[in-house]
Amino acid sequence: MNAIEIKNLTKVYQSGAKALNEVNLTIKQGDFFALLGANGAGKSTLINILTGLVSKSSGEAKIFDFDITKDSENSKRMVGLVPQEFNFSVFEKVIDILCTYAGYFGVERKDAEIRAEEILNKLGLWDKHNQPAMTLSGGMKRRLMIARALMHKPQLLILDEPTAGVDIELRHEMWDYLVELNNSGTTILLTTHYLEEAEQLCKNIAILKKGVIVKNGSIKELLQHMDSQTYILTVNNIKNLQDFFGNGVIKCDDNTIEVTIENQINISEFILELNKKNVAVLDIKPKNNRLEQLYLSLLKS
Repeated sequence: MNAIEIKNLTKVYQSGAKALNEVNLTIKQGDFFALLGANGAGKSTLINILTGLVSKSSGEAKIFDFDITKDSENSKRMVGLVPQEFNFSVFEKVIDILCTYAGYFGVERKDAEIRAEEILNKLGLWDKHNQPAMTLSGGMKRRLMIARALMHKPQLLILDEPTAGVDIELRHEMWDYLVELNNSGTTILLTTHYLEEAEQLCKNIAILKKGVIVKNGSIKELLQHMDSQTYILTVNNIKNLQDFFGNGVIKCDDNTIEVTIENQINISEFILELNKKNVAVLDIKPKNNRLEQLYLSLLKS
């Protein structure tokens, strides 16, 4: 079964702006899927249509075979949404925010409290459960948004920029929890501007550009079609590399070079060429993650 099935989905606002243009997209059950694109590409519009916050102009969309228009009640029950902006009362206690939300889906208070304790423990928030949300840090509020979205045990979790403004340590903790959640069977749709996040977590991606999907497939397959890779090399003797400059090699400082290597050239072969010139490579790392390079190349095309 597919978690999401979209056919020719179009959204035109009253101003005449076309946010989505005949989008076709299928996300399989159990996938961890990244939806990427620049600001204004249509990511949030697509998510808002799927969750019933915005009406479509034309086309079809189903969530676990439930049509979002004809069977909106059931399609909404399948989804937990974590939006970009905080949208809970900061004056309410954490536990009340979760239990009230669960109540909208028919979960009784006693069952909701058990569920809340389980999730808050997983997200490191249980010690805050009786505190007003206003006392939480920005990162804690992000985790609270995820906890709330999971209260009714949705089969599809949609995360719209979930780690924006979150520090590195907390981001990696959230990654671990999301992977655990996905491994337990929850389908996850993620939008993010952190390309490292998408490459680290997701199996498949679609890239939106001006309301149109310009790439769609597995991350592994898409990266195999990249033309080149840029590396940062720390070397012991840059003076012996003068004849390399101008051939895809850029001097960064007295011990560091930046080199772009075509895919048909093996990096090991390049290092051997350096060794022949008595240049030893002390350290090597990619300049950017590979998905970021692919993403930027598509936005420029």
